[in-house]
Amino acid sequence: MIILKRVYDKDLDPHAYTILVDRLWPRGLSKKELQPDEWLKDIAPDDSLRKWFGHDPAKWTQFKKKYLLELRERKDLLHKIKKLEKEKGEITLLYAARDTEHNNAVVLKEALGE
Repeated sequence: MIILKRVYDKDLDPHAYTILVDRLWPRGLSKKELQPDEWLKDIAPDDSLRKWFGHDPAKWTQFKKKYLLELRERKDLLHKIKKLEKEKGEITLLYAARDTEHNNAVVLKEALGE
């Protein structure tokens, strides 16, 4: 099972296997405060797509299409996440966006078949 959580949530399970799926380190958190098991920067949208989207819900449909196209080129990372899910049983994808419905982790979870 794949779970999505904001890095700023206070209810993060300390025993969960966590993967940070943002290209940039979350603002306001030190690497001591947030210690994901993995940080897969390269699974995140490329910089130009990330900046273009800017978390604007009006661009969501186009962002989703473009990001899914990018993910087709990153099959090795998608396989890595699926393998970790099989090994661990449950993994948590961490993201920093305020919008819990319109962010790269939501698209990534969909791409993983969840």
